[in-house]
Amino acid sequence: MRSETPSAPTSAATDDRAPGDGLVRAGAVVFIVGAVATLVTVAPLFLGSDPFPTVAYLVSMLMGVGFLIAGAGVLRSIAAGRRRARAVQAATAQPR
Repeated sequence: MRSETPSAPTSAATDDRAPGDGLVRAGAVVFIVGAVATLVTVAPLFLGSDPFPTVAYLVSMLMGVGFLIAGAGVLRSIAAGRRRARAVQAATAQPR
């Protein structure tokens, strides 16, 4: 017979992710991949070796894409915060 251990209760303190946090994290990862690709594609210029193929330069463009994804996450987080503040303000300002 298997005994089941009760899992820890989920509270707001343990799950404090805002709506745009996932986009910001994904954007950071994509940005870092693009930054590494940029360093790799620029290295042959300083080392005097043959340049990489065009695909390597296209992967470098991920820096900008990651920046845009992270920016979208920040804007989404701002919008959620404004909605939350508006709901709190509406709840506290009850008509007499």
